[in-house]
Amino acid sequence: MAIRWPSGKRLLVLVNVVLEGWSEQGAPGIGPMGNPLRPGVRDTQAVSWAEYGPRCGMPRLLRILDEAQVRATVLTSGVIAERYPRLVREISQAGHELCGHSMAQDIVPAYLTEAEERENIRRSVEVLADAAGERPVGWCSPRGTPSSRTAELLVEYGFQWTGDVFDADLPYWLTTDKGRLAAIPFTMEVNDMPLYVRYGNAPQTYLQVLRRIVEGWYEPNPEEMGCLDVTVHAHVFGRPYGAVEYRDALRFLRSKPWIWCATHREVVQAMQ
Repeated sequence: MAIRWPSGKRLLVLVNVVLEGWSEQGAPGIGPMGNPLRPGVRDTQAVSWAEYGPRCGMPRLLRILDEAQVRATVLTSGVIAERYPRLVREISQAGHELCGHSMAQDIVPAYLTEAEERENIRRSVEVLADAAGERPVGWCSPRGTPSSRTAELLVEYGFQWTGDVFDADLPYWLTTDKGRLAAIPFTMEVNDMPLYVRYGNAPQTYLQVLRRIVEGWYEPNPEEMGCLDVTVHAHVFGRPYGAVEYRDALRFLRSKPWIWCATHREVVQAMQ
């Protein structure tokens, strides 16, 4: 089946905000400090750095999204729903889509037994539904790293889509023994974590890369159907230096009438 976006749109842009939390003894494996601690020592600086996301970054990004009149998909750790239920309810009430993102960033499906993974998915659904008043229908694993059974378990637990795929330009149906699941590729080119944190680019590189892709590839190719993620982490570009670039990125996207900014749930509906 050929992909066609609504109203003659050519490029699907998935605007994502990643709202991450770690378990009580966990800590981000990457942070702004260049000198790593000794093995076995909890990085309390990284823990505090990440806590900026729900405390300051996400509220700022919600204001920017509201100003741009864009609905985002918010990848949300279960522990965030436990610790900040009012924030999660606010995200949902603003019309954004909540996506299951494991109970915590240090709970990676590829590391889990089947029983552990089942409990992780079950508990993630439960806490997000309790906080938001609705359950998530999509899932992205921490690090984008599922187990060999994750897709099948997601179907079993009633999920409609997964973002744990990187092998296609456009969404497709993923068939499992339990049924099918919409596989919506997660593109990494416009993402603050690799661009700014890992590779050390200036914040303005974010908008430069987005412009280059849209104006250099999709705009001159009117027959090209596309799918592109525009992603920020609440504890990274939720800070003023990144929020400036994010705000301008959304304004740029809204200036292109042939771009469809949609949530993943809306993409699944378009694929039916």
